[in-house]
Amino acid sequence: MPVTRDIVATYKGPRRVVRRLLDAGRREDRALVILLVGCVLAFVAQSPWQARLAFLKDSVPLEARLYWSALFWVFMVPLALYALAYVSHLVARATGGKGTAYGARLALFWAFLASSPLILLLGVVAGFIGQGPGLQAVGLIWLSFFGWFWVAGWLEAEWSKA
Repeated sequence: MPVTRDIVATYKGPRRVVRRLLDAGRREDRALVILLVGCVLAFVAQSPWQARLAFLKDSVPLEARLYWSALFWVFMVPLALYALAYVSHLVARATGGKGTAYGARLALFWAFLASSPLILLLGVVAGFIGQGPGLQAVGLIWLSFFGWFWVAGWLEAEWSKA
C-alpha cells in the first residue's frame, strides 16, 4: 500500500496499519526511511517559522537558522527517537510485553510519520500566525494524534498475538 494511503488509514485505525507493516517482515531499512522521511517533513514544516524569525530578528540570517534546524531534525531527533523507542521496548518487556525492539521502533517511527500532516499544519500556523492560542491548539492536536498513533501501534507491536 502506498505511504499516503497508509497515513490516511492510520487516522482510521493505527493498529491495523502497524500490524500490516510488521507483517511485511523485519526491515531495518524501511524503519529508518520512515523515520528520516518524517524528520525531513518536520524540517520542511519548520521553514515558514524560521523565515518568520529571520524576518523579525535579522541578527541570525535565514540560512543559518535553516542549517541548525536541519541539523536538529535530520541528525539529532532520529537519535533521540531511537533511544525513546528502546526505552519504550524496555518498559514493555518489564510489564510483560512479548514484542521486539524493532516493533517498538516501527510503532514510534510510524506514529511520527503518520502525524506529519499535522506537523506541516503546525509549521504553517507558526510561520503565518505566530505564537498564540492558534499555535497552541494545533500543537495540542498534533500531540494528541501522535500519542494516539504511538500508543496504539506500540500496543500492537508489543502485546499482539499475531
